[in-house]
Amino acid sequence: QVQLVESGGGLVQAGGSLRLSCVASGRTFSTSAMGWFRQAPGKERDIVAAISWSGGSTYYADSVKGRFTISRDNAKNTVYLKMNSLKPEDTAVYYCAGESTPFRRWDVSSSEYDYWGQGTQVTVSS
Repeated sequence: QVQLVESGGGLVQAGGSLRLSCVASGRTFSTSAMGWFRQAPGKERDIVAAISWSGGSTYYADSVKGRFTISRDNAKNTVYLKMNSLKPEDTAVYYCAGESTPFRRWDVSSSEYDYWGQGTQVTVSS
C-alpha cells in the first residue's frame, strides 16, 4: 500500500505564500504521476496541479496558473506545491494524490488517482 502525508498548510494573509509537501511511502512513487487537489467547504474536489511520473510535464488549473508551481523530487519521494500570491478563494483543504498505474503523464480527474493523503488546510485571510 502507498501512504501519502501532506504538510505545510496554515493560515496566511492574501498575497502571501505557502509551500506544501507530500511525502510518499514506498518506491513506486518514482513511477507514479502525482497531483494536488483542493476542496473548499460545500464544493467538489478539483484539480489544482499535476505532474508526470518523471517530472517532465505539468498541468495547472486556470485559477492558479502563474501563481502555483508543482515539482517533485523522486529521490526524496516528495511532491511539492509552491503557492504564491494567495487569494481568499484559494482557501480549501489540499490533498496530495497518486496514480497506481505507472509511467503516466498526468491526469486532471480525481477518479484517475488511487492514493490520497489526509489533506492539509490552507486558509487565506482577506
